[in-house]
Amino acid sequence: MGVSSLFPILRTVDLPRLSRFYEEAFAATVTYRYAHDGADVYVALAVGGGALGIGLDADITPGDPIAVWLYVDDADAAYAATLASGAAAVAPPEDLPWGERVAQVRDPDGNLLYVATRPAD
Repeated sequence: MGVSSLFPILRTVDLPRLSRFYEEAFAATVTYRYAHDGADVYVALAVGGGALGIGLDADITPGDPIAVWLYVDDADAAYAATLASGAAAVAPPEDLPWGERVAQVRDPDGNLLYVATRPAD
């Protein structure tokens, strides 16, 4: 059995707010919506070359059930964009020993995000 694709699904109590955060901070676009009783309960987002799902779940509490790693062109600019879009700072951008520049933030639901730039060739 081969895996053809993989993407994380974040669960949230406020789907419109969390979707808007990823749309604003990372220029994500909604590629699919599933509504129930007239309201979105799931959205799929295209984020750069990847995909992210967000599902409505009224019974969760914020925490650390998932971390999302996002490779971006400029970790410093992405860090600033996430903060401007409502993220909470965890660690500012820094150059790590293996050559990547990485910052950490928490999205509006408390999910941990790593925004990283790969080393130059």
